[in-house]
Amino acid sequence: MEIKKVCIVGTGVMGNGITQVCAQAGYETSVVDLSDALLKRALENIKKSLSKFVEKGKITQDKMDETIGRIKPTTDIKDGAKDADFVIEAVFERSDVKKGVLKQLDEISPSNTILASNTSTIPISLLGSATKRPDKVIGTHFMNPVPLMRGVEIIKSVVTSEETLNTSLDFIHSLGKETAVVKDSPGFVTNRLMPLVLNEAAKMYEEGLSTVEDADKIVRLSFNWPMGPFQLLDLIGIDTICDILEAIYIETGWERYKPAPVIRRMREVGWTGRKTKKGFYEYK
Repeated sequence: MEIKKVCIVGTGVMGNGITQVCAQAGYETSVVDLSDALLKRALENIKKSLSKFVEKGKITQDKMDETIGRIKPTTDIKDGAKDADFVIEAVFERSDVKKGVLKQLDEISPSNTILASNTSTIPISLLGSATKRPDKVIGTHFMNPVPLMRGVEIIKSVVTSEETLNTSLDFIHSLGKETAVVKDSPGFVTNRLMPLVLNEAAKMYEEGLSTVEDADKIVRLSFNWPMGPFQLLDLIGIDTICDILEAIYIETGWERYKPAPVIRRMREVGWTGRKTKKGFYEYK
């Protein structure tokens, strides 16, 4: 199956990044959200991201303009998905929300269209059950920031077909990404591991074990990470990490995934990191 047209549903940080890399790779890319205001903001953010590539000499201004020209924003999900070959939903990380979107897409999209989810925690078998084509439902978990991070976690449920898997792998590779295929399980590989590290860092903060700055410094120097755990929490979003931990905890009952009280409180007051200018660090 040849992929020519792509549809992205959702214009959060991940949806915008996925839209950008698809358009950069030459695909006609529809992007769907609930309002013109959200779509306008999405295009502005994508332009800002592409401008950084131009400034660094990684792409030309002409290439940036061509990329923007391939992006077709719409508030009508039917208009966006009706002739798409590959659809990726990147909506809020809640199973009821994602299942609702996938059910709509199943009714709208051509019968051979692959329906992919950018979920970071929710089992693909559960999401696929909302459709009449669970064999064509697959997980494509991109990493943040999408334009810079090369890895994509591919999640195959017990009913995802080999054809769907192979077509999805070819498509993701065409975006310049590398893939790892994993089994269907809460959190998959990346989010079984990383949120635990970040949650433990938050617990150490509560215990007064070290300052945020020193904890980040020693982790960077010891493990050769580009960022420490608190920098990562602020970049990914404290609310996002808290949601991931809670989702896995609810699904499995594993106590180690209970969010540290400090990150729950920060989520409640809206101190979620870079996107709100305040998290474990402050941003101007």
